[in-house]
Amino acid sequence: MNKQSIYGLTFEQLSAWLLEHGHKKGRALKVWEWLYRKRVTSFAEMLDVNEDLIQLLTDHFHIQSLTEHTKQESADGTIKFLFTLSDGNLIETVLMRHKYGLSVCVTTQVGCNIGCSFCASGLLKKDRDLSSGEIVEQIMNVQLHLDQVGGGERVSHIVVMGIGEPFDNFENMVDFLEIVKDQKGLEIGPRHITVSTSGLAQKIYEFADLKLQVNLAISLHAPNDELRTRIMKINRAIPLDKLMPAIDYYIEKSNRRITLEYILLKDVNDQKEHALELAELIGDRRAYVNLIPYNPVDEHSQYQRSEESTVLAFYDTLKKNGITCGIRIEHGTDIDAACGQLRSKQMNEPQTK
Repeated sequence: MNKQSIYGLTFEQLSAWLLEHGHKKGRALKVWEWLYRKRVTSFAEMLDVNEDLIQLLTDHFHIQSLTEHTKQESADGTIKFLFTLSDGNLIETVLMRHKYGLSVCVTTQVGCNIGCSFCASGLLKKDRDLSSGEIVEQIMNVQLHLDQVGGGERVSHIVVMGIGEPFDNFENMVDFLEIVKDQKGLEIGPRHITVSTSGLAQKIYEFADLKLQVNLAISLHAPNDELRTRIMKINRAIPLDKLMPAIDYYIEKSNRRITLEYILLKDVNDQKEHALELAELIGDRRAYVNLIPYNPVDEHSQYQRSEESTVLAFYDTLKKNGITCGIRIEHGTDIDAACGQLRSKQMNEPQTK
């Protein structure tokens, strides 16, 4: 029997599955608490669940399908985990420490087909989508690490910004959000979760209609079509005149502010005229611009990091033109764990499948 991850089921799906297999729906709460509150690593540890149900769960599901390949810790406390999936593929997950709590950046795909010219993640073409369970397991593995080192720390925030385009794995990503938000389990508040997309307009409409109340970030990175197409090939298929109405729909439907991510590339998109054009593009929309210093990637040597004075001038220009913005604090640059750096360098090693 080809088992699936128990973490891939929402509470409602687990309840329905138990009923379908001759058990009371109410038993789902016990199983759920053992998984997410007591964080067992085997079904046999569920001490107050009857043996028949333990056997049924064991026959159909697994709890751990990810294994830790390597772990690197940055000078700033950021930890990058390289996990091996059950098929031998490798993915990366990053734990970051902030003043407001512990945030985990999760991966949604093995590789990425978006192919942004400045991003390391797109160097590996998409092999497959991750299941919802594999995405949840990243959070659980990081939490188990925190449990083992002691101190009572818990994952409090999630960013869906790792390898892959989350909206290209839409259904699994949405199930993941429902699972981690559930108040009976991990109870991570929706306003503590941010999903990033390169701009899949149709999925933005669908996401808005779900009213999940999580934060949405758009990888914009350029104020016009010519420049955005040059650095983000997705703009050929979904130019700004398609993307901006989708953003407007999301803002109206969710009554939430949207984040626009903007990586500053030296002499490419970081000049004053670009800032003025960006301010004009945004207008009076409820948007926050997250200015991101470019992180070095060996394979993209055509790009360089903007000078600090240029970054500050860009920021000042936006502020003077009424745009709410900030400069992102970097995490894990020294271990290739920062924005745009995620990729599995070990991917070229032979993997057992």
